[in-house]
Amino acid sequence: MQPCFLAVDIGASSGRHIVGTVQDGKITLQEVYRFENGVRRENGHLCWNIDALAAEVVNGLKAAHDAGYTPATIGIDTWAVDFVLLDADGQRIGDAVAYRDERTEGVRETLERDYGLTFAEHYARTGIQYQKFNTVYQLMALKQEHPDQLAAAKTFLMVPDYLNYLLCGVAANEYTNASTTALVGADSKDWDDALIAMLGLPRDIFQSVKMAGTVLGHLTPEMQAKVGFDAEVILPATHDTGSAFLAVPARDEFAAYLSSGTWSLLGVENAAAITSADSCVANFTNEGGYEYRYRYLKNIMGLWMIQSVRRELGEQNGTRPSFPELIAAAKEAADFASCVDPNDSRFLAPTSMIAEVKAACADTHQPMPQTTGEVMQCIYNSLTQDYRRATETLQALTGKTYTSLNIVGGGSQDGYLNQLTANATGLPVFAGPTEGTALGNLMVQFIHAGVFADLAEARAAIKRSFEIKEYNPQ
Repeated sequence: MQPCFLAVDIGASSGRHIVGTVQDGKITLQEVYRFENGVRRENGHLCWNIDALAAEVVNGLKAAHDAGYTPATIGIDTWAVDFVLLDADGQRIGDAVAYRDERTEGVRETLERDYGLTFAEHYARTGIQYQKFNTVYQLMALKQEHPDQLAAAKTFLMVPDYLNYLLCGVAANEYTNASTTALVGADSKDWDDALIAMLGLPRDIFQSVKMAGTVLGHLTPEMQAKVGFDAEVILPATHDTGSAFLAVPARDEFAAYLSSGTWSLLGVENAAAITSADSCVANFTNEGGYEYRYRYLKNIMGLWMIQSVRRELGEQNGTRPSFPELIAAAKEAADFASCVDPNDSRFLAPTSMIAEVKAACADTHQPMPQTTGEVMQCIYNSLTQDYRRATETLQALTGKTYTSLNIVGGGSQDGYLNQLTANATGLPVFAGPTEGTALGNLMVQFIHAGVFADLAEARAAIKRSFEIKEYNPQ
């Protein structure tokens, strides 16, 4: 029987279980389960319903079994930076607070004032960009608000680490996600003990850093009884962007990558971290990648703005418009030229994204969008101009001239955005595969199983297996 492998790919708005198989050198994907995800306010903070997520992971494993699949391995990827703490009995302490929560306001300034840690020094040590929700800031906010929780903690696990722990009982911190904490040394690729001590965080809660491709163990007997089968739990690149970058079928070393989803992550793979002062000022990040590559990239707000508009219109009208309907509305307002900064923190979690876009246009003395189409066109303008700036800065920082932009993830389905991106950057855009994150997750499993010899062979199979659409500048 043909072996199969299971990727559990969880994003900020939804999760899915996707079975991957390979036959005659071609990859086939089959979605067997999908579920909703989102934040809710609990105890004064925006939180993930982590218990519901854990239950949905199990439901998806059952669904895979019910569909006739018995995966050899299971890999989980999620978003970055968020975490849970466990006590001495392995029980969770407190809530799984979400990165969009406001608790980290002003923490960077506190570190500079009270701990003498400038961001320039912090960046030089870890190579991680400033985002107000970085794990280090979340931990320091927790230390201020709930020191009792840190005092009781014995184990720090990021979200995918925790879900793995529930499946197989093994606690470990996977490298690609751990790097986003801004507590891992850029060169050492391990916890920065001096930095952790400087901040007064308990060193013993952090687990050994494991590389993608590591097998954690088998499903526990209790989990096997629940889902109906046994499998190895393996670490993919548990940070979804780390997995997505693996799935980019780049033509050559002069291809830039764009993982397009709730966030847009634009960058390249490097063999060494770039932690120069110019890179710090540009706020490019050096996130850990597969086989200790560095994902050198810029975080851009991404489709969150569009997702928020869609959700808001649904609340107003009782039915959410489809993405094709929103795209059509934008095309009708194609001449609307106003543009905002999508990375402004005002767009992180506004009460009304539509009102915030209008207010940002007014604040910068530009025409305010009046229709849904104009709001959408403003967002498209803003994203594509940010892609252009990020590409230009990337070239300046790396000293390379990039000749194409490869887009993977859900956003690669938006042909209008792809064409506007090609126009704005002046680069040919290659869009696809859509399921980039799940595919990258599976590639680590394929390589571990010996289905492919290495990453180059796996990427070649992607080109054979999936449609890649080309958009040229107009």
